[in-house]
Amino acid sequence: MSFFDEDNKVQDKVGLPVENEHESFVEQIKKRKREGIEIPLKENTQGKRNSTYLEYVKLIHNALPELDFDEVDLSTSFLGKSFSAPLIIDSMTGGTDEAFLINKRLGQIAEKYGIGMGLGSQRAGLKSEKLVESYSIAREVAPNAFLIANIGGAQLSEGLSTPDIMKIIKMIDADALAIHLNPLQELIQPEGEPRFKGILNKIAKLANDIEIPIIVKEVGSGISADVAIRLKSSGIQSINIAGSGGTSWAGIEKIRADRQNDDIKSRLGELFWDWGIPTALSILLVSKSVKMPIIASGGLRNGLEIAKCLILGSDLCAMAFPFLRRASESEEELENFTKSILAEIKSTMFLLGAGNIKSLKNTRYILTDKLASVLGNYE
Repeated sequence: MSFFDEDNKVQDKVGLPVENEHESFVEQIKKRKREGIEIPLKENTQGKRNSTYLEYVKLIHNALPELDFDEVDLSTSFLGKSFSAPLIIDSMTGGTDEAFLINKRLGQIAEKYGIGMGLGSQRAGLKSEKLVESYSIAREVAPNAFLIANIGGAQLSEGLSTPDIMKIIKMIDADALAIHLNPLQELIQPEGEPRFKGILNKIAKLANDIEIPIIVKEVGSGISADVAIRLKSSGIQSINIAGSGGTSWAGIEKIRADRQNDDIKSRLGELFWDWGIPTALSILLVSKSVKMPIIASGGLRNGLEIAKCLILGSDLCAMAFPFLRRASESEEELENFTKSILAEIKSTMFLLGAGNIKSLKNTRYILTDKLASVLGNYE
């Protein structure tokens, strides 16, 4: 049972009377963060007519794998850090008590299984000390895990200062910083800030100012080859392509717009619900255009799809919604899901005769139907 069900609802520990304009602003952030968890859990916000295109990637069965299943090694390295498996719990949430519980459970899983974890946008933690714990709990329960801090590109463009960004990094003792690019979400969001002018220069300056690696990520609309080339020139260390085919943030914001009777935003959300570059296509475009570590995310739902992404050119894979759903249910559900995903990756590698991640990435594959056609037309 999700904690958003009435009988199991998390109570807001910081639901104090609003006394001033700042308190009101903080309450608005908390409400938006809470809806960002609640809506995808209770409503259908997945892609309607689009897909990840991973179904058009065919792998070739190896009847002579010449290895034992127990010998398959999932370990890998990324940005100088060791991972027990090529997996990251992608950036999702923070800023509410529901987020505190989710991030606690996710952090415990990241620590136990030696995988990475990203936090949701941390601006809320800058606005209120009372909200910091919903982020910092991840480091508290995962002292050794690879944790990724997170800020929005729109906020960076608007002038978020380097000292504030350093506070965000220190908040979770982060190993890397993600800058999320979400022009579609900002466009549809009733309170959105679709102002991205000058953002590339801001990213380049930040890459020069801070010592930890910067990962630039989308949130479900994908990264194109041209954008990847421009991002690489800024001095960042990695790209998370976050393609379309999974959760639609245009869809989430459309539902929020409906609740606020914002007809224009609602219509835009419906129109652009499936907007974006499918995950498989984005991986291929970016990996063929730049030589830098790539994270694949966007609609990944099982270990077979993760293996396909690694074969196509990614170095790690990230999942958000599947982890969110299990973390909202129970620690047991989250644990079982994590073990299942790792077993699925390992099983796929065994069936391909790939004993380690390097061998897996050298596996041959076949592109079919729409993906082959679209890629051919693009080239």
